[in-house]
Amino acid sequence: MAREEKLEVSREAIVKRLKRIEGQIRGLQKMVADERECESIVTQLAAVRSAIDGVGALVLNNYIKICTPRGSKTDPGVYESMVRIVGVWGRVRLGE
Repeated sequence: MAREEKLEVSREAIVKRLKRIEGQIRGLQKMVADERECESIVTQLAAVRSAIDGVGALVLNNYIKICTPRGSKTDPGVYESMVRIVGVWGRVRLGE
């Protein structure tokens, strides 16, 4: 049960960060609509990208902690799943 509680806290932290990102996106939409200068828009886009990378790292970290039993060999299915998820995140970050 302690593991479930820890996961729940992590979910709350992730949702909080995603809501903050949602606000940043709304701010960006307003900036574009208000024809703000490009440098400010690009700066805010970089901030959003960084925030998304941070949430992605949290999710990957949680996934690895939850799915990898401590002190035992990793199930091949779990290992393959971890490799896929890290690969997906890597492709997203590279813009593929």
